[in-house]
Amino acid sequence: MSDAKVPTETPVASIYTIAPGLPFVDTLATGIVERWGGAPLALARVRVLLPTRRSCRSLREAFLRLSGGKPTLLPNMTPLGDVDEDALFIGTEAFDGPLETAAGADIPPAIGSLRRQLLLGRLVMARGGVTSDQAIRLAGELAKLLDQVHTERLSFDRLTELAPDRFADHWREVLRFLTILTDLWPGVLAEEGAIDPADRRNRLLDAQSDLWRAQPPETPVVAAGSTGSIPATADLLKTIALLPQGAVVLPGLDRDAADDLWDGLEAHHSQYGLARLLDHLGVRRDAVTDWPAPIEKVPTGGLPADRTPLLRDALAPPSAASPTTPVDVHTLAGISRIDCPTPKEEAAVIALAIRETLETRGKTVALVTPDRGLARRVTAELARWRIETDDSAGLPLAQTPPAIFLRLTARMISERLAPVPLLAALKHPLCCCGMAPAAFRAGVRQLEIEALRGPRPDPGIDGLNRALRVSGKADQRPASGLAPIIGFIEDAGREFTRLMAAKTASVGELARAHSGFAQRLCQGNGEEEGSDDDDGARRLWSGDAGEQLAVFLSELAEAAGALGEISPVTYPTLLDALMSGLVVRPRYGRHPRVHVWGLLEARLQRADLMILAGLNEGSWPPEPDTSPWMSRPMMKRFGLPLPERRIGLTAHDFTQAAAAPAVLLTRSERVDGAPSVPSRWLLKLDSRIEAAGLGDRLPARPELLAWAHALDRPETTSPVAPPRPTPPLEARPRRLSVTRVETWVRDPYAIYAERILGLRPLDPVDADPGAAERGILIHKALERFVDDHRNTLPDDPAAELIAIGRQVFEDHLVRPGVRAFWWPRYLRIAHWFAAFERSRRETGMQPLATETTGELTIATGGDPFVLTAKADRIDAAADGRLAIVDYKTGVAPTAPQVETGLVPQLSLEAAMALDGAFAGIETDSINNLVYLRLSGGRIPGEERVLKLDAMEVAAKALDGLKRRIAAFDNPKTPYLSRPRPMFEGRFGDYDHLARVREWRTAEGDE
Repeated sequence: MSDAKVPTETPVASIYTIAPGLPFVDTLATGIVERWGGAPLALARVRVLLPTRRSCRSLREAFLRLSGGKPTLLPNMTPLGDVDEDALFIGTEAFDGPLETAAGADIPPAIGSLRRQLLLGRLVMARGGVTSDQAIRLAGELAKLLDQVHTERLSFDRLTELAPDRFADHWREVLRFLTILTDLWPGVLAEEGAIDPADRRNRLLDAQSDLWRAQPPETPVVAAGSTGSIPATADLLKTIALLPQGAVVLPGLDRDAADDLWDGLEAHHSQYGLARLLDHLGVRRDAVTDWPAPIEKVPTGGLPADRTPLLRDALAPPSAASPTTPVDVHTLAGISRIDCPTPKEEAAVIALAIRETLETRGKTVALVTPDRGLARRVTAELARWRIETDDSAGLPLAQTPPAIFLRLTARMISERLAPVPLLAALKHPLCCCGMAPAAFRAGVRQLEIEALRGPRPDPGIDGLNRALRVSGKADQRPASGLAPIIGFIEDAGREFTRLMAAKTASVGELARAHSGFAQRLCQGNGEEEGSDDDDGARRLWSGDAGEQLAVFLSELAEAAGALGEISPVTYPTLLDALMSGLVVRPRYGRHPRVHVWGLLEARLQRADLMILAGLNEGSWPPEPDTSPWMSRPMMKRFGLPLPERRIGLTAHDFTQAAAAPAVLLTRSERVDGAPSVPSRWLLKLDSRIEAAGLGDRLPARPELLAWAHALDRPETTSPVAPPRPTPPLEARPRRLSVTRVETWVRDPYAIYAERILGLRPLDPVDADPGAAERGILIHKALERFVDDHRNTLPDDPAAELIAIGRQVFEDHLVRPGVRAFWWPRYLRIAHWFAAFERSRRETGMQPLATETTGELTIATGGDPFVLTAKADRIDAAADGRLAIVDYKTGVAPTAPQVETGLVPQLSLEAAMALDGAFAGIETDSINNLVYLRLSGGRIPGEERVLKLDAMEVAAKALDGLKRRIAAFDNPKTPYLSRPRPMFEGRFGDYDHLARVREWRTAEGDE
């Protein structure tokens, strides 16, 4: 970038700069007061144009500091809306009023951003092949392209020339799609009587330039802080620079850079934008002077050591000459760097640095980062000290509580009250369903346990009621419990549900019904203090987020006709798409000395400590965005700036912030589990410092990282010992089934938790039917078959088994997983079982009983103990000897496990049969203990006859049970957790309650 030659007849432009090391707005305010603030009313005649509204607010605060808090008439401050390429949605409100001149009075209004997106979405949908939500997202991208084209003052006329034959066919298809903008959009705008926002901004700025050139104002005009990245803004700056009392103040122009460096500037360099602006203004770099402001009068002071040469050398391109500026310890004063393991530690370190700064009265601190995720982490970390931050980027509207509730209720109805979206909406803090909050929360928990955990209920209100009846608890719930909640949801959502069930519906009707439904769900019971008939509206629409959400829905309902009717199933995702990009900025209640700034906001502002965070490649500088509409060669041919230009803008913002007196640089070594690459600027700074012999990197502050690690780490840890509960005898169970006896053997603590504490494991919400339910269905089908054909088999037993299976599986085949996996396995089991049953009966074995229950009372020294069982099947041989049969759809136990008593189910059932515990079964001989393994896999079934003496094993199991009963009749005997870990499965239902992982880790078992 070469210096422009200025003709001698050209008026001298008033161009100034404020060095990066100085606080921009304070220095600007000091200079304005020195130059024009002599009389009490003089400042009111000055007009100052700044990039953003936030920079206007910062300048007001600077004048307040300069006056020592005394009342002062301030200049007329106007935001130019000078945004960069990453923020192209620009409202026109900044230009109404001060810049709305007679010359621009005939400029059409700007079309509303929401209506524009809906209109573009309708044009996209007309092309076919996309849903309404997809069309809205594509419309958002088209709107960005429109604003880019208007911003760069380009025309779509040459669009068809951008993809010659050597380009891929894909790009020609894209360009044909863009005829929406070239052929259709101008007509839509004409019908609307409006223009695009960026086009209107350009016209207003051009009108202001024309007016000031024709009629130069007699009062001072200062344009400060802009880099002229928007051509219309650059033209206005040129006009202001040539006004009799005009002045342009540039941020951080490097007037001392070597000529070879300046001549070789590329788009990714920090000074490229300013050099390009100077060329446009027709001003040589050496004609730019320092802004005339006495440093000693600047309220926040200057820089103890000039860091600009170090930053210049670090950011110089490789082609530049070797640096000659010396770097010493004094140069590095006030700057430090911390590399953190992960973003979690980085957020904690930043929060601690902020907390430390606030300990000094009056000191301010600012976090500067383009990483919004990191900024939110820091905000969360600061909440532990109740420090609310002023985040310039605000919070996305979609992430605020009212908007989250609105989105949840949309999915709740769209998915027909499926358990997960239903619970997500009902458990939201705003939801009350016409009840007191405490009673409502209790009712929702009861509804979850009774109807929503386990397999999914049938859709809709009827499905919920049916699930409650099946649970067997419907008649036991209190009158104020579940029935009012379900009835309230049905009544409040009747209109919204009707619209969502329709084939098509208007977005406006959906939005109105949806907002009414959400408001009804927020209604309290009217008996709380401060509650009234408008309680739902007050809860949902109050506060900054609620107000903005209400405005959004109102605008959506008004503009929805532009999109036409849609399929309601896409409404929830359409809502998300329309909300994206909208943010909420709280107006008050934040800490006055803590700020979170984006790069643009930080350009002109200064805090006592500047924390530059997220300094990794891909974050700062950002990854170059790829255009969905044009390749890099196409963008270059068309005239759009390449993505590297954004890197140059962020580089300039980095140098501005890094030149502050006190700076902390942070980064994470790993992000999302993957190693990260330090920002190129950090690497270059480290290289420059190492070359100067001052170490291998910037000075560190290891104590902050140590504090972060210590924040949540206790000084000492005392791992718990294995639990040893010894409940009183009267609390210990006197009745167990044979399957629970097995649990008693393996994990006594589970019996303690279940039978003494009364705890039951909860099924997952909306769980797919699991192995246990599959086993129940297979057991039921086989039981019915054997009962129906106990004496003789049908001619085709496999067909009969399949027919019975269809009846048993009928209610479950609607689930894809059951139909795809369970049913084919059952078919294989049916064929195997038919062959097995025919073969077994040919040997003389006949089924004697199926699913038969029995009880055996065991006398003890105290109260009797009752053993219960439900035997899958008991067969009888011709000689009267019995076989105890158990169906296993999972892994079958081995003979050693049964013999040692670890799996006592079959052996105890045999002992009960010998004692006559099963009605109608009398025997004195048990021949076999049999497991039928029914997997339905490659080997669909397998008969496993345990090679054991059934009589001996039965007697041994019963004797072992008696000894166990006697042992636990001792009140000192504890219910231990997993006393035989080598025989256990990996997880138990009550392991978390027993804190198994904690004490086993301490013992070295895991």
